[in-house]
Amino acid sequence: MKKIIVAIVAMLFLSKVHTQNVGIGTTVPNANLHVNGTFKITNGSQGNGKVLTSDATGLASWKSALDTGAYYSSVGICCATWMTKNLEIVTYRNGDTIPQVTDASQWAALTTGAWCYPENNLALGVIYGKLYNWYAVNDSRGLAPFGWHIPSDFEWTTVYNCLGGDAALAGGAMKEMGLTHWASPNTAATNISGFNGYGASFRIPAGSFQTGHFDTMYWASTEINNTNAWWRYLSWTNGILSKQSVNKNYGISVRCVKD
Repeated sequence: MKKIIVAIVAMLFLSKVHTQNVGIGTTVPNANLHVNGTFKITNGSQGNGKVLTSDATGLASWKSALDTGAYYSSVGICCATWMTKNLEIVTYRNGDTIPQVTDASQWAALTTGAWCYPENNLALGVIYGKLYNWYAVNDSRGLAPFGWHIPSDFEWTTVYNCLGGDAALAGGAMKEMGLTHWASPNTAATNISGFNGYGASFRIPAGSFQTGHFDTMYWASTEINNTNAWWRYLSWTNGILSKQSVNKNYGISVRCVKD
């Protein structure tokens, strides 16, 4: 790597009198550095699918590719466009990695953003998406993909009212029907909204998991105080969409709304 840089600098110096441009694989460079063909940069941060980016000083490094959310299916509900699957990204908008935390004691002590698979099980993550604490939701680097945002408590309330303003109706209208992704009996599920809510379960602040796909929760971006924020809750035993204040260290699902 150092030899390549030295060679490039030398070529730039030697060519300054002539064209100001340097070519690799070409005799007619049309830029300060013109590479015709492939090139390789390894600096310890490279990896499959990453992109080369830079900070404000121009220092380059490899980062995970930014998620635009383009591959998330969506549905229009009450004049807003909602994702129909749970968020599953591992980077913030700027490409910074969101830590995966599997250890229960480490999870319990978090005051910064993190994610995990349901029950720390990759196979479940493929189906149900990832679980995030609220610190990831609130991170200034942005958890939602470009063009999306985490719904506020007001936006959740708008959906609730639009689907009838009755807790016993709104939840059922947002739950996927059947028992593929819910524990039995999955009462009152109609999914007439197309939201496709399913029983992803959750992680409690102490770091252990609820298992069995009995419930699912979704974060709101709205904070209550230093320790609590709002979420919405769906259950396998009823069609209620409930609103609760919970500790920010819960690990739960995230759905996004288009900007």
